Amino acid sequence: MTNPTATHRTPAWVSSLKAVLRLLVHSNLFISIATVSVAITTILLVELPLEILPMFIVFAATMFVYTINRLTDLEEDEQNVPQRAALTKRYGRLWLALGSACYLAAIGAAVALGVPGALYMLLPLVVALLYSLGGIKRLFLVKNVFVGLAWGIIPLGVGYYYDRLWTLEILLLAGYVTAMITIAAVIFDVKDIPGDREEGIATVPNTLGVAATRRYSQIANGAVAVAVVGLVVGTGLSLEYLALLAMNGYVAGYVPFATPERGPLYYGFVVDGEHVFLAAVVLALEWLLW
Repeated sequence: MTNPTATHRTPAWVSSLKAVLRLLVHSNLFISIATVSVAITTILLVELPLEILPMFIVFAATMFVYTINRLTDLEEDEQNVPQRAALTKRYGRLWLALGSACYLAAIGAAVALGVPGALYMLLPLVVALLYSLGGIKRLFLVKNVFVGLAWGIIPLGVGYYYDRLWTLEILLLAGYVTAMITIAAVIFDVKDIPGDREEGIATVPNTLGVAATRRYSQIANGAVAVAVVGLVVGTGLSLEYLALLAMNGYVAGYVPFATPERGPLYYGFVVDGEHVFLAAVVLALEWLLW
């Protein structure tokens, strides 16, 4: 007689894949890849040459900032994401050492190569301190906008590096990234409702409710998409910038499924993977048009 539980057994390869993805998400490697994806999207759409240094700077700064945040949020994570908290307890200091080494190496390389504005590379440290220790994350909606603005610095940094800062293309991408990451940060708070309430942190989901959060997020997502179309049509920007709408479609797809019961892979891989998805779309478009 067939064991009724056998049909529900998870295949070994699925368990292994989940373990690898969990490690990427909890170790901040995936979120660092996501920020590099923002830089790649910016470079390709603005038609700049791909260089290793700006991408390494973004990767190193992200690893450094997010590792600090994981350590300062350890108590909160024990409630919201216990697996991540356990991994942080075990390897957090090692990740901080690696993140700090990469961050210092990026600063050193920028100074040695005479990159203009290398001093601005201290900005990630200021961001980390303000967010993790400055109490910003306790302010309703402010923390979400703050995270969005922090990510919006990436296109601006790319523009500064290539001496294209005050161009419509760079400003559009900075505004787009800021808006879309703010939406994602609001959705991200859905998984943290119990822990945020216990810590006395007011968020959109634990104040307005999950259903309202999803509804307003979709409205904001649609508004951003309309703004992109309006700017491309109204300013004569290349039609390639309409590729940004692919991410609006991606976001529209994951928002309805955002619930407190979804695991860390949903938020840490699916939601945080939006910019990796967009970079893949832009790379594919560049390959097709080449």
